Amino acid sequence: MKLLLSKQGSSLGELMLVSDETGSIRALDFVDHQARCHRYLRAHFQDFESVNATMPPAIAEALNAYFDGDLSALNKLAIAPAGTEFQRSVWAQLRLIPPGETTYYGEIARQLGFSDPRKAIDVGVANGTNPIAIVVPCHRVIAKNGDLKGYAWGLHRKRWLLEHEGAQPAMPAKRNVNASLSLPGFATSQVFE
Repeated sequence: MKLLLSKQGSSLGELMLVSDETGSIRALDFVDHQARCHRYLRAHFQDFESVNATMPPAIAEALNAYFDGDLSALNKLAIAPAGTEFQRSVWAQLRLIPPGETTYYGEIARQLGFSDPRKAIDVGVANGTNPIAIVVPCHRVIAKNGDLKGYAWGLHRKRWLLEHEGAQPAMPAKRNVNASLSLPGFATSQVFE
């Protein structure tokens, strides 16, 4: 099997795409996490040839559109991740979560037809092994209590993606208050944090 490797910048850092000759996405990772991607490729594609290539135009355009605010631009992209049947079913369910919405692990388990609440743990594990960042929106899964929980590519990216999609309000920036002291002997401005 021939796998095409390409890179593209984004608002969250440089992306590394692994696609096949049909244009299906096999993996999408951030360059600063590429070791994770290489482990995934070795585990699931023992006999593959990787070739550096230009990112397929349809994928590049969809990623650019998404980061420019067209939150549905990624929906049309074809994916072909390798994994167990259960993992692939979880990843398919993740793609049904609309931009701007979040869900939790137990709800995904319920949507997949499981009534045992412990199945949420398995959903969490499958969610954490998702090889296709952003396009398979595992960032839209949070804890039932609203905590963000983990994200393979860093919680700062998960928070940014949820803010970008309007699913979470922007975190307040740390404020610096400039105050000029007018007490005798204080003629300078000071910054208080």
